[in-house]
Amino acid sequence: MKKILFNMVVISLSTFVAFHSKAQMKKNDNCDPFDAVVNNHDQIFQSSGIPSAIELVLKYCRAVDTNFYKLQNEWQNKTDGSFRDFDNKKLYGITFTQKFKLPRDANFPIDSIFRTIEKELRFGKKVIIALQLETGWPIFVVHKQTPNGEFVSYSKLGSHTLIIRNTKEIVKRSNGTEIMTYITSPRL
Repeated sequence: MKKILFNMVVISLSTFVAFHSKAQMKKNDNCDPFDAVVNNHDQIFQSSGIPSAIELVLKYCRAVDTNFYKLQNEWQNKTDGSFRDFDNKKLYGITFTQKFKLPRDANFPIDSIFRTIEKELRFGKKVIIALQLETGWPIFVVHKQTPNGEFVSYSKLGSHTLIIRNTKEIVKRSNGTEIMTYITSPRL
């Protein structure tokens, strides 16, 4: 039932975005700083999930302004891209690193990837992650860990925010995934 409902929501949102891509909803800045960044960000191309997530992190770190869409505009609907396009790349004082590019099988170090994400979150950072859903491998940003240990991840579909509250379950079901972490350069 959840899968059917999720597919219906994704199809409905995709249709809405396709026909109303210029429509803007009132965005709320009176919330958690990351929520405000997400609420004021759009994924502007169907296949620009990776640069969209990078832009979210750049905006969260205040390395760029809220109207920054340069990475997505350069990428557009590129379908042969991956995290490696941003691996060890320094953008606006932030260096991104691809991690856990390993076979997705029974030997994948699930506990290690979860510890890595937990460590990044403890330091106030976000983690970019690919999550296998029925529609493919959309890109999310892990925002926080709940009291029960689950990760909450955000993505964008046009101007609509998608929230996954069972990130660990999805990673386990997929036998692993890749993530991107980042370090910020000291400000002078």
